[in-house]
Amino acid sequence: MYNFDFLVIGSGAAGLNFALNASKLGSVAIVTKEEIFNTSTYYAQGGIVGVMFPPDNFEKHIKDTLEAGSYLNDRIAVEITSRESPDRIKDLIELGVRFDKKETGIYDLAREGGHSESRIFHFKDKTGYEIERVLSNKVLENPNITIFDHHYAIELITQHHIGINVEDQVDNIDCFGAYVLTPQGKVERFLSKFTVLATGGSGNVYLTTTNPTVATGDGVAMAYRAKAQIMDMEFFQFHPTALFNPKERPAFLITEALRGYGAVLKDINGKEFMHKYDPRKSLAPRDIVARAIDNEMKLSGSEHVYLDCRHINKDELLEHFPTIYAKCLSIGIDMTKEMIPVVPAAHYQVGGVVVDHYARTKINRLYACGEVSRTGLHGANRLGSNSLLEALVFSYRAAKDAEKYFNDYSINKNIPEWNDEGVKLNEELVLITQEVKELNQTMTAYVGIVRSNLRLNRALKRIQMLHEETEELYKKSVVNRQICELRNMILVGYLITTMAISRKESIGLHYNIDYPFKTKPQ
Repeated sequence: MYNFDFLVIGSGAAGLNFALNASKLGSVAIVTKEEIFNTSTYYAQGGIVGVMFPPDNFEKHIKDTLEAGSYLNDRIAVEITSRESPDRIKDLIELGVRFDKKETGIYDLAREGGHSESRIFHFKDKTGYEIERVLSNKVLENPNITIFDHHYAIELITQHHIGINVEDQVDNIDCFGAYVLTPQGKVERFLSKFTVLATGGSGNVYLTTTNPTVATGDGVAMAYRAKAQIMDMEFFQFHPTALFNPKERPAFLITEALRGYGAVLKDINGKEFMHKYDPRKSLAPRDIVARAIDNEMKLSGSEHVYLDCRHINKDELLEHFPTIYAKCLSIGIDMTKEMIPVVPAAHYQVGGVVVDHYARTKINRLYACGEVSRTGLHGANRLGSNSLLEALVFSYRAAKDAEKYFNDYSINKNIPEWNDEGVKLNEELVLITQEVKELNQTMTAYVGIVRSNLRLNRALKRIQMLHEETEELYKKSVVNRQICELRNMILVGYLITTMAISRKESIGLHYNIDYPFKTKPQ
């Protein structure tokens, strides 16, 4: 049994930032299922929004975010995020995060699709890496923070585990920590005053994703089972431009910033096509671009389209996008002379665990920050580079909120050990790997970029069958990471599908051919 003031599950920007701020109050445990660096933050290329310099202003950013989200956003969450962006950017700079500057010494701000101004702070084409590097180093140096890498959180601990029935309608549920699987295969109790879900997204529910392999929807699944509120899972963002390289997982991301720098989308025959779909062409918001690419691929029967940056100055390309250049070159593509084959890939979970403006969930003492959460910032579609900002803004607000209640709670040590009575070691891992494949194929074919009522209902039947088989296996098997991840991914797939069925309209990232888009947001 481990006792800490704060238990943070996940080690991306949200989890690390919360830990650093909370460590000023007490002891912090960070549980992460692989190395501390293996997060979606690490892979984020484009940058982070900072509304700091004229002619940009908060109202412009708020308007852009609301428009991208089809006005399903929580306006207060949008305003909070925009207005607090300067302080969070300054925090990063003070910690040592580097952002690119021009020769004049001013910040070299980028512009991405859906943005009316250049407001994206970036470090080359590996901004997430730079933020993760600095935050993780600060965490490793902090004597109040203990890292438990290669530890896997199985379940949140609530009153349910001390014999009290917990229903969805109950408002006084408390979180006491989590049951965590150690590298030695033992399930330990990690008990805390406050618990923070910072587990990231769930891109591995789909066949092709830019997410690292750790992104299996664990946080959403754990929260759902603990009776937290989940919302907007039907809005799953597919990044329009992942490098077409079928053997690679995760798919390598070709940042939107490259289009912001002048790269142009072209079909399999080398002709531009985005003008047919949106007047903003290649700089349209991600949902529009992804659907356009999907349609062009279906029309031509091709497996990809192209991104053309041959007209851009070579020296500038190498300076601003060295990682992409090196990656393309590694598979035999010189992006200064050849077009880059690209394909949409599952990228960002817009919905998630419902939180308020201080990242508080419905469950007392449980916060959720970053991609796992649903703050309302994104509405029906995330505006590019808002995600890293959201992670920092709400993890900071969560830590400040916990400070107010820090002395009101104590660690509940009356928690039973993990019950594994009657289970046996399951040696047939093929059962798990096969069901992962079935889930991936079902979600990609029926619950992807373009949906229909027929496809969604077919997916639901498949997922319900997978759920029944997996639950039966889970109940009689010694717990391991593989079966827990499968169980969580099936649950997330179920939530995406059922919420997609429930939404009787096409809006934002949710496009159902049985419900044409409205001409104006309602």
